[in-house]
Amino acid sequence: MKTRDLLVEIGTEELPPKALLKLSNAFKEQFVTGLKSAELSFDEVIPYATPRRLALLVKQLQEQQQDKSVERRGPALQAAYDADGAPTKAALGFARSCGVDIKELDTLETDKGSWLSYQSHQPGKPASELIVTIVNKALDALPIPKRMRWGDLQEQFVRPVHWAVLLFGNDVIDTSILSVNTGRVTYGHRFHHPAAMTVSEPADYARLLQRDGYVIADFSARRDLIREQIQAITQQVNGQAIIDENLLDEVTGMVEWPMAILGNFDERFLQVPAEALISAMKGHQKYFHVVDDQQRLMPHFITISNIDSKQPDQVRAGNERVIRPRLTDAEFFWNQDKKRPLKIHAEGLSTVVFESRLGTLADKQERIAELASFIANALQWKENASRRTGQLCKADLMTDMVAEFPELQGIMGKYYAQHDGEPDEVAQAIQEHYMPRFSGDDLPATEAGLCVALADKIDTLVGIFSIGQIPTGDKDPYALRRAALGVLRMIIEKGLALDIDSIVKSAIKNYTYQSIPIKVEHTTRSVYDFIQGRLQVYFQQQGYSADEIDAVLCLRPTRFQDAHARLQALAAFRQLPQADSLAAANKRISNILKKNTEELPAGWNAASLQTAEEKTLASAIETLSTELQPLLEQQDYTAVMNRLANLGEAIDAFFDTVMVMSDDATERLNRLSLLAALRGLFLRVADLSRLQ
Repeated sequence: MKTRDLLVEIGTEELPPKALLKLSNAFKEQFVTGLKSAELSFDEVIPYATPRRLALLVKQLQEQQQDKSVERRGPALQAAYDADGAPTKAALGFARSCGVDIKELDTLETDKGSWLSYQSHQPGKPASELIVTIVNKALDALPIPKRMRWGDLQEQFVRPVHWAVLLFGNDVIDTSILSVNTGRVTYGHRFHHPAAMTVSEPADYARLLQRDGYVIADFSARRDLIREQIQAITQQVNGQAIIDENLLDEVTGMVEWPMAILGNFDERFLQVPAEALISAMKGHQKYFHVVDDQQRLMPHFITISNIDSKQPDQVRAGNERVIRPRLTDAEFFWNQDKKRPLKIHAEGLSTVVFESRLGTLADKQERIAELASFIANALQWKENASRRTGQLCKADLMTDMVAEFPELQGIMGKYYAQHDGEPDEVAQAIQEHYMPRFSGDDLPATEAGLCVALADKIDTLVGIFSIGQIPTGDKDPYALRRAALGVLRMIIEKGLALDIDSIVKSAIKNYTYQSIPIKVEHTTRSVYDFIQGRLQVYFQQQGYSADEIDAVLCLRPTRFQDAHARLQALAAFRQLPQADSLAAANKRISNILKKNTEELPAGWNAASLQTAEEKTLASAIETLSTELQPLLEQQDYTAVMNRLANLGEAIDAFFDTVMVMSDDATERLNRLSLLAALRGLFLRVADLSRLQ
């Protein structure tokens, strides 16, 4: 089997840096899918991506598809010929579809019968005939939110295309991609080597660009080089660069020939909260900041230039000149905002609509304060700090600093609260109430932070669900999934003994106090179902099996910390030798009780028990009912399940000897009541009948 290397390059105007890596990975993935679909073998596919190009190097690509023998099955033999042996319309139609005479058809014999069949030979197509289609399909499938046109062309892409390379071995595959004729000509760095460069063979592509074109085509290699340069240059000031991986990817998508340059700014700016300075450097200028060995911000930054300048001092001075007004703005905002306390800033929230049917941000902040106080009381924590935090938690949204740097919401609230002399817990909780901001983020550390974070998220869930804005598919404009998961993480991972139904109903009352009508039962049920859906995913990510989760959640627990404790006990119970038989017994009991249509008495009548086995089981249930109560109150579900496991022998003996559905009504109802009591014991933890 002959093979050749293939090079595909799409040369463009500057691609969006934040999307470059995603586009490159998707291009590779879609192209590999196309090759596999065409049944073309290859060794590996290496992606290349710079601001001005997307490229793929396919090593050892098969030159031609393998020939194939294709067998088609026609009608059954008995339906292919009539009683006289003449071919039927079905047989003639099958032969016609195969393009042959009926005499050329074969007979296929199987265990299930005989059929007409036809085996054809399909020669493999040359790869060069298939590659163009594969390339175009891969480009069409790229995740581009909004494609653009250029000139008077009909083609659309993320950016205008200026050149295209399609080289199979030493041969150019002549075609047009996105209205550009393919060839073997590429281009180097826009400034260092703007002239055309001829690629002699695919394997030489990356070396040629780096050696002559001042372009490091490999995204990962370029990113690693930037990281090394940053770490090396910070040694000049005995500092440590903080490398944000997302920023590193973005900067890598902005340069083809990276050169790290260390810059400085006036030390007076260090009087401004570090987060504000960092936001200015990262958000506006894409700089990396530098800290000392105590993680304190230093008056330095690192920028990545896209040219190897002969006058780096001028490049440094230019960047220092650009960042100075940004830092000056941050300094001005900080000083101006401090002139008014947070409670005065909070007054402006009445002019900002949270949602047209749910009031303003001032209304929301008021509801948060009330709900946070309710949660603190439910946890028997001091409510003053939670209420005060709730009253100020959104105030910093009205400050100039947060208006300029929205990502500082909460963070600046902490600093302004400290300046106003608010208690430390309140200041810290203002920042914490947005936690967790994303999957895996830290949880609030303070009691007030937890109460307000829960209140904020539950208030949003209740309000948005009450107006029917339920997330669908991948659309979740209010980030309700993230809010629900945050609620679950705080309750479970912090071990909070909270009842979600009571909190939701309290949140609904806060809306009604503000004359915002909400259907209580509908909203309570909808919010609970939504949160429980996230709870199922959360538990799956923790490693619990689907049937274990179902066995607990089918009981619709409203205390999620308690549900987690039950699930842990159930997982441990399944390791016991009695687990399978008890699960089967519960399934049997459940089925018996479901089929029963008679009204059962409140409990069994001990005097009506007939056999030794049912008396033994009744005695065990009675004893356990008393013994388990303190364990249930302590949420020691592992101990509860261990005690219940001891019922195995009594249950087996009962079913071996006792006829539950006796013809005697009194006897039958008594035994059904006994089984209902037994099932009730297990349901105090989980529904074992759901276990597979």
